[in-house]
Order: sequence, then C-alpha cells, then structure tokens
Amino acid sequence: MSFRSIVRDVRDGFGSLSRRGFEVRLTGHHRGKSHGSLNDLHDQPLIVQNSRWASLPPELLYDVIRRLEESESTWPSRKHVVACASVCRSWRIMCKEIVKKPEICGKLTFPVSLKQPGPRDGLVQCFIKRDKSNLTYHLFLCLSPALLVENGKFLLSAKRTRRTTCTEYVISMDADNISRSSSSYIGKLRSNFLGTKFIVYDTQPAYTSEHVPPPGRSSRRFNSKKVSPKVPTGSYNIAQIAYELNVLGTRGPRRMHCIMHSIPVSSLDAGSTVPGQPELLTRALEDSFRSISFSKSLDHSVEFSSSRFSEIAGPRDDEDSKTRPLVLKNKPPRWHEQLQCWCLNFRGRVTVASVKNFQLIAATQPAASAPTPSQPAPPDLDKIILQFGKVGKDMFTMDYRYPLSAFQAFAICLSSFDTKLACE
Repeated sequence: MSFRSIVRDVRDGFGSLSRRGFEVRLTGHHRGKSHGSLNDLHDQPLIVQNSRWASLPPELLYDVIRRLEESESTWPSRKHVVACASVCRSWRIMCKEIVKKPEICGKLTFPVSLKQPGPRDGLVQCFIKRDKSNLTYHLFLCLSPALLVENGKFLLSAKRTRRTTCTEYVISMDADNISRSSSSYIGKLRSNFLGTKFIVYDTQPAYTSEHVPPPGRSSRRFNSKKVSPKVPTGSYNIAQIAYELNVLGTRGPRRMHCIMHSIPVSSLDAGSTVPGQPELLTRALEDSFRSISFSKSLDHSVEFSSSRFSEIAGPRDDEDSKTRPLVLKNKPPRWHEQLQCWCLNFRGRVTVASVKNFQLIAATQPAASAPTPSQPAPPDLDKIILQFGKVGKDMFTMDYRYPLSAFQAFAICLSSFDTKLACE
C-alpha cells in the first residue's frame, strides 16, 4: 500500500467520520431538550479519537510520516505531508517533529515556513507575476528548474495602493482577498512620497523588545470594531529599505541598502541562527495554505529620516555587534564595454535588462579567523542573499536564502516595483 493511498484513506475516513458526527449531533438536537435526549447525546462515543488512524502506535506513525517526508521532496506532492499534519493532534505533533525548518531541509511545507529563514546551502527559486490591471503581485514557488514557468505553488500576494503621501503594499496569504481586514493578512510595505525609502511591517514583533509597541495603545484599524479574533492586531517595523538619490541625474544602476531589524548581524556567524523565529501561525492561515490551489494594527509613525537609513555597519565594540541589525547592500554591477551596459551575473535566472534588477549581499561579512596556509580564505564573501530580476513582460524571478524569509524577500522585491522620482 503506497503512502499516497494511506493519505487518501485517512482523508476520506476523517471526512466520513466528520459527516457522521455531524448527523449524530443534528439528530440529537432535533429530539428535543429532554433529559433523556441529552443523555443519549452524551453517550455517543468520540468517533474521531477512537478511529484507527488517531490511535496508531507512535513508532508506526513515525515511520509512516518519515518515509512520506523523504519521498515527497517537491510540490505538488508535498501536499500529502500537509494533509498528514491535518489529521489530528498526534499526527500534527509528529509532523512538527519530523519536518525540519527551511534553513535545514530547504523545503517550504507549512505556512510558518514563509516567515522562517531560507536554506543555508542554496537559493529558494521563486517567481513573481505582476498584474497591472488591478495592481496586484503574486509570489509562486518554482516547481521546476525551468526559467520561464507558468505553474507554481502559490505563496504570497500583494496589492498596491497609492495614497496622497505614500504608497502601500498589503501582503496576504490569500490570492484573492488581499486586504488588512482578512485573516490571511501578514504584513505590509510602505514608502515615502518620493518612493526612495520603505518600511516593512510585520504582524509579529521582532526578536528584540525595542520594536514592540508600548502597552496601552490599540490599533486604529480595530478602534471601533475588531473584525475577527483570528486577525492579528500588531504592526511592527522589522526592516527599512533605502534607495540612494540620483542628484546628478545621470542614468545608471540603483543603489540600495536594507536594514533588517528582525535579523541581527551575528546570525551570519558560523553556528548562529536567527532568534525569535515563529513556531506557529494562526489556524486561519493554516487553512488558507492548505486549500490554496496551484497557479493557473498598530502603525508606528516611523520617521523616514536619513539618520536611520545611514546606519551602515561600522567599527563598534563586540557586544554591540551581536545585537545591531543586519545591513544588506546591492552588489555593484560592472560595466560591459561590448554591450555598453551595466551587468550582473544572475547565472541564467534573469534574461531582460531592467533598472529593477538587483542582487543583495551583506554589507558586513561575518567574523572569521585568519586563514592558514593549509586553509585558504573562504570564497563566498560576496554570497548572494537575495536576487531579483526580469524575465518577461510582468514576470520576474526572486531567489533568496538564509537569513531572509520568503515574506521579507518578497517585501524587499516589492520596493523595486515602486516608481522612484529621484533615483532615475
């Protein structure tokens, strides 16, 4: 019996059990509110807890989920792993124990993976589809190494809204309902008037208490009425993005810096990890992630001051270097004499020249011991953490790795779409 057959039997079995349980409760309700009817209703066994799937021995359950996790390495087949985690509590706990974080396994499985750092050993290949008619952007996970793909696993969506003094991108886990009142809302991106500076907001606080809002203040979004108890109410500043002004008016590549408040620079050191990683998202997000098909607050008034964005890594004491945020900068392109243009090596992932294309590297490299004659210097000092580029009309690639998450990488790439009056 194959693992897919087991998953199918489990899903069908629990579906029929749920319907039977609903019929039992409905029948007991129509019998009336007499004492005997209530006793009859209480005497009904808990069918789900007594099912053969929920009472599997832990050793057998561990072996089944472990083999399924090893065999289903890519989407769409990994939907069977998600289905196993949805069976019951014991199955969910076992899946959480076996399925590793993207940082270790390099796989995006559950919705919490979108806010966890990417793999250390390689890039997660994604692509973004832009729809100019309704100002929406959809992020998909590549299902094949092919460059131009039309199918992919949907991950995130964003909708652009132009306001009087800024531009705002609402980021959601729902492909259709992209709004801050939705339970799938997970963050936003906001720019200044010129489109040169951006702030990334998350519904979850950063790892330090510095960015946690003061108590006693409520979100204006929920001042009059809370939409749903599952909707997150926080809005925390986790990153800032700045594009340098082009005061001379010469046409050239953009230059940008990203200050990641939720990622300390010490996370790049050997053996270090990003602290405060989320372990669980709301059940509404889990349901939306499980049902998504394949491709066919507290608003802190943060000043867009130059001093905040000019905080580039410099010489500081060791204790401060452990807590200061990671700073990313764009890798400077080189001028190609024959092509007469600025060029970056995207290793085949970008095919169309655009001012939006960029590659991000760490502004400060992690601390390392001096190389010995038998141990040469590490060759990956300019390791690409995020790269973004155009491959067709309204089609862009986005590849990211540790320590960025899919949500953070998507928000940074959205800043490249915005019109920048003073940069070009």
